[in-house]
Amino acid sequence: MSIRDFFVKQAVKHGTKNLPKDQAEMLQKAVEKDPKLFEKIAKEIEVLKKAGKPEMYASLDVMKKYQKELQALFTK
Repeated sequence: MSIRDFFVKQAVKHGTKNLPKDQAEMLQKAVEKDPKLFEKIAKEIEVLKKAGKPEMYASLDVMKKYQKELQALFTK
């Protein structure tokens, strides 16, 4: 496991601390399967936020854009 993988795991763990355990594990596995997708999503959300869009709306817009990829990850 690389240092980068370790920090990604820790970030997911910290970000999912309020989710039920099974949902947190499902999200962690999805991030481990395709970390590049989640990196791309995070960067696009940041761009929209910097452009003045509220975080919630930016997140929803980007998630809709990658809906098919996300569905594929969570149904495997």
